[in-house]
Amino acid sequence: MPSLLKQKLVVLLAGGSALAALPAHAQDAGSAIQLNTVVVQTDGKPNKQSDGVAPVKGFVPKTTTTGSKDAVAIEKIPQSVSVVGRDQMDATGAQKVDEALRYTAGVFAQPFGVDNRADWIYIRGFDATASGTYLDGLQNFSYGFGGFLIDSFGLERIEVLKGASSALYGGSNAGGIVNYISKRPTGERIRYLEAGINTYGNGYVGFDIGDKASETVNYRVNGKIQGGDNYTDFSKEFRGVISPSIQYKPDESTSLTILANYTHLDLTHGGGSFLPYFGTVVPTEFGRISRKANFTEPDIDSYNREQGAIGYEFEHRFDNDWTVRQNVRYGIAHVQEHSLYPYGYEGYLAQPAAGDPNLARINFRHDTTVYTFLADNQLEGKVTTGAVDHNLLFGVEYKYFRIDQMQQTGAATVIDAYDPVYGAPQGPMYAPYIDQNLKRNQIGAYVQDRMEFGDGWIVTLNGRYDYVNTDAKGLPSYSDHEGRASGRAGIGYEFDNGVTPYLSASTFFNPLIATLGNGDFAKPETGVQYEAGVKYKPRFFDGLITASIFDLTKQNVLTGSSFAYEQLGKVNSRGFELEAQANVADDWKVTAAFTAYDLKVKENESNEALIGKRPYLMPEQQASLFVEYKVPEGVLRGLTVGGGVRYVGSSYADEENTLKVPAVALADLKLGYEKNNWGIDLNVTNLFDKDYVSGCQGVYVCSYGEGRKALLKIHTKW
Repeated sequence: MPSLLKQKLVVLLAGGSALAALPAHAQDAGSAIQLNTVVVQTDGKPNKQSDGVAPVKGFVPKTTTTGSKDAVAIEKIPQSVSVVGRDQMDATGAQKVDEALRYTAGVFAQPFGVDNRADWIYIRGFDATASGTYLDGLQNFSYGFGGFLIDSFGLERIEVLKGASSALYGGSNAGGIVNYISKRPTGERIRYLEAGINTYGNGYVGFDIGDKASETVNYRVNGKIQGGDNYTDFSKEFRGVISPSIQYKPDESTSLTILANYTHLDLTHGGGSFLPYFGTVVPTEFGRISRKANFTEPDIDSYNREQGAIGYEFEHRFDNDWTVRQNVRYGIAHVQEHSLYPYGYEGYLAQPAAGDPNLARINFRHDTTVYTFLADNQLEGKVTTGAVDHNLLFGVEYKYFRIDQMQQTGAATVIDAYDPVYGAPQGPMYAPYIDQNLKRNQIGAYVQDRMEFGDGWIVTLNGRYDYVNTDAKGLPSYSDHEGRASGRAGIGYEFDNGVTPYLSASTFFNPLIATLGNGDFAKPETGVQYEAGVKYKPRFFDGLITASIFDLTKQNVLTGSSFAYEQLGKVNSRGFELEAQANVADDWKVTAAFTAYDLKVKENESNEALIGKRPYLMPEQQASLFVEYKVPEGVLRGLTVGGGVRYVGSSYADEENTLKVPAVALADLKLGYEKNNWGIDLNVTNLFDKDYVSGCQGVYVCSYGEGRKALLKIHTKW
C-alpha cells in the first residue's frame, strides 16, 4: 500500500479522534432528544423516519424502515423482519456483516467460510449477495466483481426483510433483502474508542465521535484502521474506513442528513476455499487437505479496493402531516485482483488420480470499476375514509449502475495439495474473455396503502412498476429492456395481548445480467411468495417473537455455467422460521432462532432427473441460541458472561444429491468487564475448534469453516 495513502488514513482517523476534545454544546437540548428516543423505544409507536434508524435498545427492536420504507412498528409488517442492533453485534463479537447475521432465522451466512473481500448471505435459500443488499434503503447492487463492501463498524443496525420485496424495492433477490443502517448524528454527545486484536495477530483501532455543533447542526464521524494476518497461510490485510456525517435540522419538521464513507483495502487472498469435495469432506489416499492451506502464489497474489460514496437524506413534514423525503447516493469503487485458485485435481478431476496429489489451478486477474447513482423520492401522508385510517406512501425511484470490467485467465502450474511448494513460474495471461462497459438504468414507481381499522385490523397493499434497460459494449456486447409489475397484499390483526397474526402474498422479479448459450439475453427471475405468521410482543417483558411459514417459488432460474447458461429452472422454497429476541431484564439478553426448509428443484428441462432434488450448498435446518448476562451488583458488578450455540444442518455438494456435507454445531463464548466507562471483552468463536466444511457449491468448490478465533478488545467512552 502506498505510504502516502497510509499517512492520509492515519491523519483522517486521528482527526476524528481529536473531535473528542470539542466541548459539548446545548446539553439541555441533547437531553431532550435522548428523552424522545427513549419514549419511542418504549412504546414502539414511531412517528417520524428517524425512529426507524435509531439504535436498538439491547437485543429487541421496535421499529423498522425496511419493511415498508416508512418508520413503523415491526408487528405491523405482513412479512417476517429481523433486526440486529449494535448491542447484539458487540455481544457476539461480530466484525463483519455476515458474522452479525449468524444468529438470525432464515439467513445462511458465510457459506464459503471466511472471505474478507465480501459478505456472503443467503435468505430463504437464495443468494442475496448481488441483488439483495442495501445501504440506508438504497440498493448496493453488484455484478461480476463490481460492488461495494460495507464495514460493520460503521453500522447502527442490520435489518432483514424476508421473502419477496420487489413491490417496495423493485428488482431484488427472491429470498429477501438485507438493509444496512449507517450510524448517523443523533444530537447526543458520543465519545467512543475501541482497540482489539485477534488470535492471528490482526489488530484494529476504531472510534465513534458525535455531538451538537450548534442548535441546528449535529455531526458524527466513525472510522477504523485494521491490519495483520488472517486465518490461512499467507493471508494478511490492511484496511481503513471512515464515515463522516452531518445533520442540519432547522426545526422539528425539517432535516437534511449528509452521509459519506470511504474504504481502502489491501489484502492477499485467504485459502480454505475452492477446494474439492474429495480431500475436504472425505479423505483421499493422501488424507485431508489442511484447512489453513493456501494454494495461491504469494509473490503474485494481490487484492486492492478503493471505494467511496456520498449521499443525503432529506425530510420535511408539512403542517397537514404529509411528509416528503428524498434519499440520494453516488458511489464509486475500483477493485483490482490477481490470484491463483484450485479447481479440482490435476487434469481438472474431481478426485486425484492414483498417486497424484496435485491440484489444478486457475490463474485469474480482473480490473473492475463501478459507478452508481440512486435516488428515491417519497411522499407519505395520512387520510381517513369513514372508519379506515390510511397511511399512504407514493414513490419514484431511479437506479443507475455502470461497470467497466476486464477479466482474464492465464496458464498456471499444478501444486501439491498436501505438501505445497511455491514459487514456480506461471505462464502468460491470455487475452481477456471479458472487456466490457455495461450500463443499467432502472426507474420504478410505487404506491403503498396501510389501512388500520376496527381496533386492530391492518391491511397493507403495495404496487410497483419498474422499467429496466441494460446496454453492454465491448466483449461481450448486448442490449435488453424489461418492464415488470410487482405487488404485495397483507392482512393482520393486533390483539390487546400483543399477538399479531398475519397473512400475505407478494410477487417479485429480479432482472439478470446474463446471456444464454443460444445467444439470447436472460429473462428476469420471477415468482410469488405466500406467507403466514404471528408476531408477539409480550406485555410482561421486553421481547419480540416471530413465527412464520412460507411458500416461495422462483422461475427462470439459470442453470449451467457462465459460458453456457440455460434458463429452464424453477425452484421452490417452503419453510418455517422462529425467532425470539428478549431483554428479559436489564441484565439478561437472549436471541434464539430456528429455521427449517424444504428446498426443491421443481423444473429443469435440460435434466429432469434433478426434479425433486435439493440445490447444493443449502442446509435444510439451522438453529441458534445466544444468551448474555451482566452482573448488576456485588463484588462482580460489571462482569458480563455470554455464550451461544449455532447449528447448521447437512447439505449436498452435488446437484444429484449423492454427496453430503455433514451438519455441525459450534459454540461461542463472551466474557467482559466494565467499570468507570472502561471495558474489556473477550469473544471466542468456534470455541472447541471444530474442523468442518461450511458448504460446497459443487464438487470443485468446497470451503472450510473458520477454526477457533479469539478477539480481545478494550473500549472506553467519555
